[in-house]
Amino acid sequence: MLLADAAQAVAGKLYVLGGGWSITGPAPTPCAIALKFEVPWEAANRKHKVRIELLDSDGQPVLVPGPESPQPMLITADLEVGRPPGITPGTPLDSTFAIGIGPIPLKPGRYEWRCTVADVNVTQSCAFTYRDQGVSVRIPPPQ
Repeated sequence: MLLADAAQAVAGKLYVLGGGWSITGPAPTPCAIALKFEVPWEAANRKHKVRIELLDSDGQPVLVPGPESPQPMLITADLEVGRPPGITPGTPLDSTFAIGIGPIPLKPGRYEWRCTVADVNVTQSCAFTYRDQGVSVRIPPPQ
């Protein structure tokens, strides 16, 4: 799991731009989450529920504006990987995801994107810091 400025998943590969950061702000900016799952052979050909959520430093869901009221920042998806012909039985199978995320207004602090695939007990996460607007102090040159 990787935080990036932008990402795409195409034909099983991840294309990442500006990836690997862990500090952002002070202005809300778009970002992306790039994920690579290695699906065990036994878990192939079954649908798995993927849950990606944004949590604050206390592990609580981050609320974002919703149509009627604030709601948790939550992304859900289905993951299903088939077994291609000619692959040796037992070979893990790759699956890639890239999710673009619009600007989210956050308070300064530490946050975590957590991805869970509950039925196979897999969790990945990426933490980042949203920084505050720095204070500028102008010191006049000595006279």
